[in-house]
Order: sequence, then structure tokens, then C-alpha cells
Amino acid sequence: MSKAIGLIETRGMVGLVEACDAMCKAASVELVKTIQIGGGFVTAVVQGDVGSVHAAVDAGLQQQRWLGNWFHRT
Repeated sequence: MSKAIGLIETRGMVGLVEACDAMCKAASVELVKTIQIGGGFVTAVVQGDVGSVHAAVDAGLQQQRWLGNWFHRT
């Protein structure tokens, strides 16, 4: 199995907690690290197999859309 990492950037800690919760519940991924960027932006890094990471990031983005914090997906 190929390993992959996924990143999601949010505005504020509430958005980060919501996104991480959605990602970890949606797929078999491990939360590796959170990085405080500055200016209220925070990034979460998850890892797992390629399909799980893709599903997890999609779930995190869906949660961010619901909160109104969505930016961009790559």
C-alpha cells in the first residue's frame, strides 16, 4: 500500500478541531501534526493509504464548508 499525506488549512482552532474530527472518523488516517501558521490560520496533517487520505480530506473539507471556513483543495 502506498502511503500519502493530506493537509487541510482552517481559520481558527474551532475549525481545525471540527475538520480533524471529521477526517479521523471518516477514514483510517492518523493525525500527524498541527501547525499554527499565524494570523489565525492552522494546518492539520494526516497520513494513511491514498484512498483513506483522499476520503478524509474530503470529509474535512465538507465540514469546513458547513462552518463557512472553506478555502481551496489541492
